[in-house]
Amino acid sequence: MSRLNTPSLEDVPAGPRQILDKVGGTLGFVPAMFTTIASNPAVLEAVTTLQSTMSRVLDAKTRHVIALAVSQANECAYCLAMHTYVSSEYGGMSGEEIELARAGSSTDPRRAAAARFARRVVDTRGQVSDGDLAAVRDAGYTDPDVLAIITVAVQALLTNFINNVNQPEIDIPAVDSVGSSS
Repeated sequence: MSRLNTPSLEDVPAGPRQILDKVGGTLGFVPAMFTTIASNPAVLEAVTTLQSTMSRVLDAKTRHVIALAVSQANECAYCLAMHTYVSSEYGGMSGEEIELARAGSSTDPRRAAAARFARRVVDTRGQVSDGDLAAVRDAGYTDPDVLAIITVAVQALLTNFINNVNQPEIDIPAVDSVGSSS
C-alpha cells in the first residue's frame, strides 16, 4: 500500500487528469506512480515534461539500459517493474538484455559503456573519476551525449526516490528479486 496519499482518478483536477490520460494512452493504463504524483500537479508536470524531453536524447534502448541500471542501483522495485515492462513491451528488449542492463551492462558495447557510466554517476553521486569519463568517451560518446546520459540517470533517480519513499503497490508485471542483479 502506498505511503503517500493517492487521489482517485475521479478526484484529479482537469489539468493533471489530461496528463494522466496521455500517460494512459501511451501505456494502456495509468501507473499508480503517476496517480500519486498527480496529487501535486506541478510535480506531475515536471516529471512528465522531463520524461518527454529526455525521450529525444540518445536512442530508446540506451535510455532503457540506463533506467534499468539506475533503478537496480537504487533497488526500486516499482521502477524496475515499470522499466522492465516498457523495455520489453515497447523497446523490444529480451530478458537477457534486461538482466544485463540491470547489472549495468549490455550486449552492445556502446550501451554497456553508457550503463556503466550511469551507474558510476549514481554510485559516486556524480563524483566520477577521469577514468570513468574517459571510458564513456572512448565508447564514442561526445560531451553532449555524456550530459544526456547524466540527465537520463537523474530522471530515473527522481522516480526511484519518489517510489522508494512511497512504496506503491506494483500495478505492472513485477520483476523477480530486485536485488538479484547489481
